[in-house]
Amino acid sequence: MNEEEIKRKIEALKKEINYHNYCYYVLDSPEIPDAEYDRLFRELKKLEEENPHLITPDSPTQRVGAAPLEEFNRIRHLTRLFSLDDAFSEGEVLEFDQRIRKGLGKNVEFTYVAEPKIDGLAVNLLYENGIFVSGATRGDGEVGEDITQNLKTIRSLTLHMLDSDIPHPSRIEIRGEVYISKEDFIKLNDERIAAGEPIFANPRNAAAGSLRQLDPKITASRSLNIYLYGMGLCEGIEFLNHYDFLQTIKKWGFRVNPEIKICHKIEDVLEYFKYIENKRNELEYEIDGVVVKVNEFELQRLLGEKTRAPRWALAIKFKPEEALTIVEDITVQVGRTGILTPVAKLTPVNVGGVEISRATLHNLDEIRRKDIRIGDTVTVRRAGDVIPEVVSAIKSKRTGKEKIFEMPTACPVCGAHIIREGAYFRCTSISCPAQIKEGIKHFASRGAMDIEGLGDKLVDQLVEKEIVKDLADIYFLKADKLANLERMGKKSAENLIKAIERSKRCQLSRFIYALGIKLVGEYTAKLLADNFHSIENLKKKTEEELLEIDGIGPEVASSIVNFFKEEENLRVIEKMFSAGLVIEKTEAKKGRKFEGKSFVFTGALKSFTREEAKRIVEAEGGKASSSVSKKTDYVVAGEDAGSKLDKAKELGVTIISEDEFIEMINK
Repeated sequence: MNEEEIKRKIEALKKEINYHNYCYYVLDSPEIPDAEYDRLFRELKKLEEENPHLITPDSPTQRVGAAPLEEFNRIRHLTRLFSLDDAFSEGEVLEFDQRIRKGLGKNVEFTYVAEPKIDGLAVNLLYENGIFVSGATRGDGEVGEDITQNLKTIRSLTLHMLDSDIPHPSRIEIRGEVYISKEDFIKLNDERIAAGEPIFANPRNAAAGSLRQLDPKITASRSLNIYLYGMGLCEGIEFLNHYDFLQTIKKWGFRVNPEIKICHKIEDVLEYFKYIENKRNELEYEIDGVVVKVNEFELQRLLGEKTRAPRWALAIKFKPEEALTIVEDITVQVGRTGILTPVAKLTPVNVGGVEISRATLHNLDEIRRKDIRIGDTVTVRRAGDVIPEVVSAIKSKRTGKEKIFEMPTACPVCGAHIIREGAYFRCTSISCPAQIKEGIKHFASRGAMDIEGLGDKLVDQLVEKEIVKDLADIYFLKADKLANLERMGKKSAENLIKAIERSKRCQLSRFIYALGIKLVGEYTAKLLADNFHSIENLKKKTEEELLEIDGIGPEVASSIVNFFKEEENLRVIEKMFSAGLVIEKTEAKKGRKFEGKSFVFTGALKSFTREEAKRIVEAEGGKASSSVSKKTDYVVAGEDAGSKLDKAKELGVTIISEDEFIEMINK
């Protein structure tokens, strides 16, 4: 390139990087993965190093981050917060060590400190005489956002230093990383999905978004945590090295990462990097690499800083677990429970050392929320052993040729009707090859047809060898054919045939439950049997007729009607009857203690588990529901009862204690 072309390239890179800085630091909504940002930054940095006369003060390489949000007051840091240079290979780490040794001289002895690089939000905390005064985000390195009140909601952050054998400094800046654990991140997103709110793309976004809430109560509900790792200004006390500083602040009550380690040579650092990389998925928090620092503060001062990063520290990054690729097509997989899952067919891309060509899109609502289209350039992520997923679409790269995806109207595996249940679509056929194994296992289970000997491994063989293609085929099995299967002898085969024959005479409620109708459990199956007395009656009922039964809601009624609409399901049932299946009509039992009564349990129970209490109620003819309504007869309030108790009071439902419930049982 000539100089004019280089200049245009630099300006284009600066513009793109500044845009992504804005998305990442200001909006907390990055459009591209970290690896792609790093590539752009390194390209710009290389061009500027080769052409130093083209470096301008507004270049992203000359400052850290972006300007803070306007919603918060600004705080000027007492000492600047620098970013870190990155290394992506062993060679770059060794070059870093050579620069350190060259800068200090051959005869200077020193050590390194290595620590996990947590993927959270950097903060700067100011303490005066041991008391927390203020806290701010890093911002542009010199001025950050005042998030003092939000930081106070983090329980692991000490607000008043503990006394120790080392006196508190009169004033000190302590740097740390606020994060949300993997487990809490999943819980938070589950709560947001339930509330109809957009989910966070990753734990870093969740931590940043939580700390930037204007209402500290919202921040307090987000289960944030913090590790402290660095020092800015320090007055009234002097530390010789970084490791001693960390050990001291631990005594003062600060949370310091237990994985931090002293390394005596660069080979120890590389060994530590491999150790952390192998342990990465076991850690409770997300990390994207390892930070290594010269331990001795005096040597840090001798080495100094560049424009945006210290010469004495380095971030060694893992192989990127996010990358950019193209959605070539969107297909649909049918799971073992009949749920249809959209899957993106991708242009193969290497993510975290693994080539990815497919990634889950979860469901249609997620596709619509993220606005992912066939032909889009997208970010894909692979975390640990988790199935790869599409994170977001890069809308700025659209050409207008992208296509909006629609779910199929029939099952792509068997052609049966598709029904929608909340966010998910499901195949209604009990003979669908994608779900037949699970259907057989459920059909043969103890609460259903109770076919002893029809275990998981045998079911797998029967389906894979195409001996059983639908539930009714179970009743056409022969002992001689079974005896030839793996781990099946003549005696085992004969015993299984006897168990199958015994199951041909069963109660209606068991048979209804065994069919595996979505949302129809054992209790609902009993309700249906007690009210309709035969499969012939049940399959003719409308949703309106089903809703007349106390305990049958709209979703259950819809699921039952859709099940019996499917011709394949009716065919399989008729095939069972042709094999000699006999259903014994079961009348509703009379005189049971809780006949026709509805119970809701809330709070912690002392005498039994929630499931045990439910079984007791159902055994006595009642129903145990998960929600309070006007039809609820009793709410049993245990310890720390929550919103269900408030709802019961509001509706005037009878509230009883656990002891009163036990008295009712024992009457």
